[in-house]
Amino acid sequence: MLSLRQSGPSDFEQVALPYLHHAYNLARWLASNDQDAEDIVQEAYLRAFRFYCCFRGGDVRPWLLKIVRNTYYTWSQQNRVQQSTESESDFVNRDQPFGNPEELAIQNSSSELLRNALETLSPQFRELLILREFEGLSYKEIANIVGVPTGTVMSRLSRARTRLRQSVADLRMD
Repeated sequence: MLSLRQSGPSDFEQVALPYLHHAYNLARWLASNDQDAEDIVQEAYLRAFRFYCCFRGGDVRPWLLKIVRNTYYTWSQQNRVQQSTESESDFVNRDQPFGNPEELAIQNSSSELLRNALETLSPQFRELLILREFEGLSYKEIANIVGVPTGTVMSRLSRARTRLRQSVADLRMD
């Protein structure tokens, strides 16, 4: 039985807003565009707020990321937009301390290579890699978000990693 609870906007804010960065990160990698990612996250948070009263409890992050994922797929069907790329500065972690110029150049080059390689993957493979490697979710949490068995997540992640390695190798040769 679904346990309903009385909750207000402040309760939702306390529980959901700490994961806004995670939601945007997933949306950004799926949509490959900053503005579209912002729109997707805004719509996802509106949906989450609307249905927060029915949330059963537990970890909110997988629940929110599932809503972001579903919102992205709804949005992509409605917009039929081709994936576009943004500047490589979107991928660089701005929280890292500054290093010497040579280290920064290598890091930026590697970040750009990884970003370009991830962009070559299908959204289904890209989302699995983002959820596992960037967001640190467990196989079980990813399975819940994506709606497939845990074994399927594991095998798809294996294929996604293989394709990512191949894409990185291909891009290095160019």
